[in-house]
Amino acid sequence: MTYLSMIFFQIVAPILVLLVIGAALQRKFQFNLKAMSHLITYCFMPVTVLLNIYETSIEMSVLGQVAMFIILLIGSQMLLSRFIAKILGLNRMESAVFKNSVVLINSGNYGIPVAQMIFATQPIGVAIQVILVIFQNVTTYTYGLYNLISATKSGKDILKDFIKMPILHALLLGVVLNVLNFEIPQTIRIPLDHISEGFIAIALITLGAQLSQIEMKTMLNKTILISCFTRLVVGPSVALLIIYILGLDGVVAQSLLIASSFPTSRNSSSLALEYDIESNTAAQTVLFSTIVSCLTVTFVIYLSTMLFG
Repeated sequence: MTYLSMIFFQIVAPILVLLVIGAALQRKFQFNLKAMSHLITYCFMPVTVLLNIYETSIEMSVLGQVAMFIILLIGSQMLLSRFIAKILGLNRMESAVFKNSVVLINSGNYGIPVAQMIFATQPIGVAIQVILVIFQNVTTYTYGLYNLISATKSGKDILKDFIKMPILHALLLGVVLNVLNFEIPQTIRIPLDHISEGFIAIALITLGAQLSQIEMKTMLNKTILISCFTRLVVGPSVALLIIYILGLDGVVAQSLLIASSFPTSRNSSSLALEYDIESNTAAQTVLFSTIVSCLTVTFVIYLSTMLFG
């Protein structure tokens, strides 16, 4: 119990504090959240991804294991969410939002900061999280978009959006620099380090600011509760099963199990809002799952340490 509380107060509670700071600042100053989001998407996150890939050496066998895990996890979540949506008798729009809330995970401005805190001395743990972010972005702009607007957006447009993602370019550049063993000049490396060091605070404060705009009064309904239970409890349980089936262990297994426990991605809410499909439900699900994840993620971190640490 002492170790469990230590995880909460040293890893999860600091995240919660930054979320609260972001919410409070947003209430007082009304930041331009779109501009802040662009700052993260086009500056802080790509630089963080670039440096983590640049500094980490991942064996092809490990990369293959991670890819197999992600495919199995995302595939199982797709099937499970579709099955539950049918049991709940949701209409087409409700079903689309429900399925996205289960499958799309906040691996970016929640997952990477958590990974950086836990695996500060083990870069491979952060690198694995970066790979998960790429897969999640692919899933968001294919499966997620298909759920909501399959009749209005072509596959070509979705592919264009994906190719334009700065995080993808950063990943490729990081791989090239890593493989070539190229030493980044200090004149460039120092500012890159400064940007990377600020990512955790900026990402979580921005997320808190975004969540502060969501109404809480209708949050506790059956669909949202079941969605969060599936995402935060069933998701990590399935992930643990897949880890044992694949025979994974050590930092790889620990990182993947923790990554499966993160709350619903804010992208699921953003997409629903953009295309006016059950946007209130989507936003409330993001908020509720983020709040509850403070407890569930703490337990999963503790469990991963006990099993694979």
